[in-house]
Amino acid sequence: MNERAALRILQVIPTLDAGGAERTTIEVAQAITREGGCAIVATKGGRMEVDLAQAGGVVAHLPVHSKNPGVILMNAGRIQRQAARANVKLIHVRSRAPAWSAMWAARALKLPFVTTYHGIYIAKGPIKRAFNAVMARGDMVIAPSDFARAHVLREHPWVKPDRVVTIPRGVDLESFDPGAIAPDRIASLRRAWGLSTDDERTIVLVPARLSPIKGHHTVIEAAAKIEAVQPGRAVFILAGDSQGRNDYVAQLDTAIAACGVRDVVRRVGHVRDMPAALAAAAVGVFPSLVPESFGRAAVEAQAMGMAVIAADLGGQSETIMNEKTGILFPAGDANALAAALERVLAMGVEARRALGESAMAHARSRYSTAALQDATLGVYRRLLGANA
Repeated sequence: MNERAALRILQVIPTLDAGGAERTTIEVAQAITREGGCAIVATKGGRMEVDLAQAGGVVAHLPVHSKNPGVILMNAGRIQRQAARANVKLIHVRSRAPAWSAMWAARALKLPFVTTYHGIYIAKGPIKRAFNAVMARGDMVIAPSDFARAHVLREHPWVKPDRVVTIPRGVDLESFDPGAIAPDRIASLRRAWGLSTDDERTIVLVPARLSPIKGHHTVIEAAAKIEAVQPGRAVFILAGDSQGRNDYVAQLDTAIAACGVRDVVRRVGHVRDMPAALAAAAVGVFPSLVPESFGRAAVEAQAMGMAVIAADLGGQSETIMNEKTGILFPAGDANALAAALERVLAMGVEARRALGESAMAHARSRYSTAALQDATLGVYRRLLGANA
């Protein structure tokens, strides 16, 4: 019997369109297949299916994105049948609604059940708390940061601490390496963003899906303040998918027009080549309004040697060393963000480079895809035993 034969893992995630949880799913699938195992992902699917295939994973298309109670119940049977057909040895889920289905399936098959607590779920009542609690019911619970781990134990006090392990999300240090970015990749993105070769404005990149929790309005207000005192100094690129939030996109466009910064703030949609996007910019801004469990994008920016400005919340407060590897500001405070931007813009190229080098050393010493993969496989083997 192959000593890796037991490493047959079914991961469950609603979609594979974009996001940190989705990227982590693919990275873990890559690690499983590299070890000779079988990596299956139950999901509605999405644009990142091609990345999963390149990582050696297999998609099982199931409607696990649905929050309909009837569909959730039916998905338990679907996941159970999929796991049985593929001789799956462990189920790992990364979102609340499909977690109920996956947990019932795992229990029925007597399989180990792992959850990753990707979000900082806040319950406003007993019903929502009970719904959220499924993410703490894994045989092992993975938290992406110490902040997230503390939240799990505080929100679900019945969970034994030794069942909750911190595994930070990783960064692909080969891809997010400024020395690996060819100039033509940067030039291509600049053209796509409508920036001519003689446009010397400092590029401020805001890489985040277009969601109200991501703080884009704070950036727009801060951009207007910068433009008022230093006209033509910077251009702000909002790089992210709306994921169907058309009303929010309309609100952003209205705010951009109202602040008079149509030529200063640009929405460019989903950017597939994020390493090149980070290389094209001088400053990265991460203005979340709610605590994030980790905040991978800010770590990727640090790994690329960028000057980073981020809201002082959640995992970002843990991964960014204030005044050493970046600048933290009070979430939602446009005046504070503008002040931080003014400081960074006034630094000059050499001072910004020094800040970026400190950020790069910090990120590369603590956060890597390899570390995430090794630690996650370690959790699987702990539950599966010696033959995994």
